[in-house]
Amino acid sequence: MRVVLAQTAPRLGNIKKNLELHLQAIEKARKEKADLIVFPELSLTGYKLRDLVETVTVDPDRSKEIRELKRLSKDIALVFGFVEEREAEKGLFYNSAAFCAKGKILHVHRKVFLPTFGLFEELRFFAPGRNFRTFETPWGKMGLMICRDFLHYNASYLLYAGGAETMIVISAAPGRGLSGNKGFASSRMWELMGEAMGRFSQAFVLYCNRVGLEDGVAFAGGSFIFNPMGQRLAQAAYFQPELLVRELDMNEVRKARKNWPFKRDDKPEVTLEALQRIVRGYVD
Repeated sequence: MRVVLAQTAPRLGNIKKNLELHLQAIEKARKEKADLIVFPELSLTGYKLRDLVETVTVDPDRSKEIRELKRLSKDIALVFGFVEEREAEKGLFYNSAAFCAKGKILHVHRKVFLPTFGLFEELRFFAPGRNFRTFETPWGKMGLMICRDFLHYNASYLLYAGGAETMIVISAAPGRGLSGNKGFASSRMWELMGEAMGRFSQAFVLYCNRVGLEDGVAFAGGSFIFNPMGQRLAQAAYFQPELLVRELDMNEVRKARKNWPFKRDDKPEVTLEALQRIVRGYVD
């Protein structure tokens, strides 16, 4: 599977311009003969939306922009981020990610863990998602996470237990702290998680982060790919837009799981029973 991580800088609140960015990147990815292109979190809208949330929300079943992206997915699979409001849930807005292939939406994930502290204020504007689940694609089972979801390792475990061979994370992670590696110190946190989840979930980890500035916040970039042995296959530059292209050998999942049988020996039923006991033991 040939993948492209589109490390772009979305325009805040401008769906029309952001759709153009998607179309340009998709055209370049097609020239690279890519099977899949992944865009960052809220790639159709920008991140620091605040009161703009309601003006940029779309219903994926009715949106002309998403209809165009679905059409293009007949030739190349797409992952992109958007603000979702469905007819059945009027007034509830979700920070969502869609996976499209063969002209259809195969899966929509709603961000579960919404950071609301410091410069983050997502719970003021978004409703939280309630699930992590895998879905079938032409390249095996995959799962989606959005930014902060990835830093809660139970999210990755749920996708792992569900059989994910590829975990896709779309992100709008700011850069914080200085690093000796010409990047942000905070970027190391994401890279460590990518290495650990690749190694111990024995899955490919595709992490696509955005770049650019919004309201004084600098987004770090540094998108990366780890293989099922926890080895970094590729990484994009910090700070600047880039299309990161990489060929993945999906047979590496089988090889890793045969050599290190974590998946064979996993006991999700034990985890479930232990969590039920923990939850029952909670005291207000």
